[in-house]
Amino acid sequence: MRFLVYSEDPEVSAQLTGRARALADEVGGEAVTVTVGDPAACFRHGAGRVVKVEGLGEPTVEPFKAALVQVVEAVKSDVVMVGATRRGKELAPRLAAALGAGYMAECTSVGIADGQLMVERLTYGGSTVARETCTSNPSVVSVPPRTYSKPEPSEGTGEVIELRVEDPEPRVRALERRPKPKASADLESASIIVAAGRGFKAKEDLRLLEELAETLGAQMGCTRPISADLGWMDQWVGISGKKVRPSLYVACGISGTIQHVAGIRDSQIIVSVNLDESAGIHGLSDYSVVVDIYKVLPALVKVLKERA
Repeated sequence: MRFLVYSEDPEVSAQLTGRARALADEVGGEAVTVTVGDPAACFRHGAGRVVKVEGLGEPTVEPFKAALVQVVEAVKSDVVMVGATRRGKELAPRLAAALGAGYMAECTSVGIADGQLMVERLTYGGSTVARETCTSNPSVVSVPPRTYSKPEPSEGTGEVIELRVEDPEPRVRALERRPKPKASADLESASIIVAAGRGFKAKEDLRLLEELAETLGAQMGCTRPISADLGWMDQWVGISGKKVRPSLYVACGISGTIQHVAGIRDSQIIVSVNLDESAGIHGLSDYSVVVDIYKVLPALVKVLKERA
């Protein structure tokens, strides 16, 4: 089997290339990575061949879809793995439709069973894991960032295929580009996150969480109601927001709905602080504190500062 990898994000591309390499070794296949950048970086993370695409102009979805169709047909790919980034989520289903291929979105696991592609995906708001197979050839899957770890770089080399594509006339043009706020870029890769829920009664009270974040060197997150409904913060954690996997996640005043749990289930250690002892978040947590956040957060910050 031949596994083809593409993501515009170099980190995600490296993660998926490593997984494609492992799958290729398992079935005696080949891992091929598509890039518009330096092919050497792809080889260092496990690619057996690299397709260097040239001739693309505007970084919009339609030109990249057209280019990948040509790549898939040129290298005879069996499985196409696309990073489920913001652009990748638009690109992957369009690519599958153009190829007439089966598509499975935001897979949390990609493997081969009995010679067929087998994936796992969260369904029903993250409450259930579905195991699915795809019999079409090629098959297209999208995989969220950090689903797989980035492999250690090696001194790999291989064949570089230079593919010049005809840049089609885009139906959408980028009129303006603005840099993403730093906090938005850091939350998904943060090692420590402290998050706010509806246990906070006023926006001004979030200062308690800010002090804890500053003391721990953490990033701040929240539940969807805090951000989307109340507008107190810019981004939220959950199945419709950011999916995170920090080493420590501190949930403050969060009840633990299925939608939020789906975004934090890969955290290594979860600590919950909630006055309601029947809150669902306690069942998921490694450590639970059943107490008023307005009492425990100032005390916790004080103790941490003294020990620091």
